Amino acid sequence: MKRPTIADVARRAGVSKGAVSYALNGQPGVSETTRQRILAIAAEIGFSPSSAARALSGATAKAVGLALCRPARILGIEPFFMELISGVEAELSARSYALTLQVVADQDAEIAVYRRWWAERRVDGVFLCDLRTDDQRVPALEELQLPAVVIGGPGHTGTLASVWSDDAAALVETVEYLVALGHRRIARVGGLPSLLHTEIRTDAFTDVCRRLGLEEATTVWSDYTGEEGARSTRRLLSSANRPTAVIYDNDVMAIAGLSVAQEMGLAVPGDLSIVAWDDSPLCQLVHPPLTALGRDIPAYGAHAARQLLAVIAGEPVSGLQDETAHLTPRGSTAPPRGR
Repeated sequence: MKRPTIADVARRAGVSKGAVSYALNGQPGVSETTRQRILAIAAEIGFSPSSAARALSGATAKAVGLALCRPARILGIEPFFMELISGVEAELSARSYALTLQVVADQDAEIAVYRRWWAERRVDGVFLCDLRTDDQRVPALEELQLPAVVIGGPGHTGTLASVWSDDAAALVETVEYLVALGHRRIARVGGLPSLLHTEIRTDAFTDVCRRLGLEEATTVWSDYTGEEGARSTRRLLSSANRPTAVIYDNDVMAIAGLSVAQEMGLAVPGDLSIVAWDDSPLCQLVHPPLTALGRDIPAYGAHAARQLLAVIAGEPVSGLQDETAHLTPRGSTAPPRGR
């Protein structure tokens, strides 16, 4: 599906492009009957009156879009997206591009935003985040022929370009490190189970624990918030055979887990070792500072922006494997007590 143009409106209405411009911009030069017919045709094919001048000149929007299906309150407290956006903005501003950000309720709403942005010439391309295994947004963007880059993968991106990091390798490194310390009961507090990167991490965690013959390897799912991270931790630490180490899928949940452990009278790292994903400055502001998996997230965002601008320019672009998160041991991990 091509983005509708002013020429499409003119052809359907049987008038010149100039007449379409007059009608869409409320200028004299066409009869009221013709104006109403042109407006009706423009609405029918998804051409926005507000985009008429830009379409006539052939100019681009000089903006790209990012629609996020996450509660706004989570975006306000989770450092990952703020760091990602800072990297995107740094690259875009250097090219005189702007970023349009919108929070949406679900995938259908997100696809509707893409259609509107593309029809109204609001953006020249978009980023797609939080990839799912059978993601309906991918074929929708392919149908629209809207330039796009998926921040995530590998795989499940169709013909769209992507930027991704090897989460499985990072998780395997973490479990092997904890086992080397002597831990045999390791749990994980994962993110949203519908997300592809959560599935990749879960599969990697299950496989490496099985390979290493661990006694207990439990994953519980959460939503990245401190509240749910705390609730999941409380449930794990209240079990009869509580874990001696927990890996969290983000730093906010890990910090909440640290608070729960201390509230329950457990020493970190003596009674419980904690590892956080996304090594933000928050990880070093708590006591003890958190062992964490981290990478240069602003650079990750900048690489995605560079990819998208290349797609918009018509350059051949495929998948880009970015830096794998590396483990930084700090005070929250140690051999389990009694070893």
